[in-house]
Amino acid sequence: MQAKGRVFKYGDNVDTDVIIPARYLNSSDPVELATHCMEDIDKDFVKKVQKGDIIVANKNFGCGSSREHAPIAIKAAGVSCVIAETFARIFYRNSINIGLPIIECPEAAKDIEDGDEVEIDFDSGMIYDRTKGTEYKGQAFPEFMQKIIKAEGLINYINQQ
Repeated sequence: MQAKGRVFKYGDNVDTDVIIPARYLNSSDPVELATHCMEDIDKDFVKKVQKGDIIVANKNFGCGSSREHAPIAIKAAGVSCVIAETFARIFYRNSINIGLPIIECPEAAKDIEDGDEVEIDFDSGMIYDRTKGTEYKGQAFPEFMQKIIKAEGLINYINQQ
């Protein structure tokens, strides 16, 4: 499995309230949530994001409220992977549960810039910045997590068993 796309870069402590603002939590429809993804930190995100694009951020991505809506909005917006220096623990778990690939890689998070074209190999954990010609070794997904992601989430994975 792999991902390939253009990068949207953010800083430290991107919380779930800016990933999907609380005023939209009355909906659980992924398509509806996607239309408001990142709007409080980047109002043009939903206009510019394309299927396969990648979010890169620094420390503590997904901190704040423990809402599944945040990774659902990101995934439904077409983002194929989130790379960060570190993730908030509950966001990490929610992302895996809904099948959103996320990778911790401090070097990549620091070096990759907004607009770079990036490719990720989930089997090896390798991250390639095609714009700069650099590569980084991120944390590869264990096989069971790859199966959950491939199934588009934990519920689907369990139902397939």
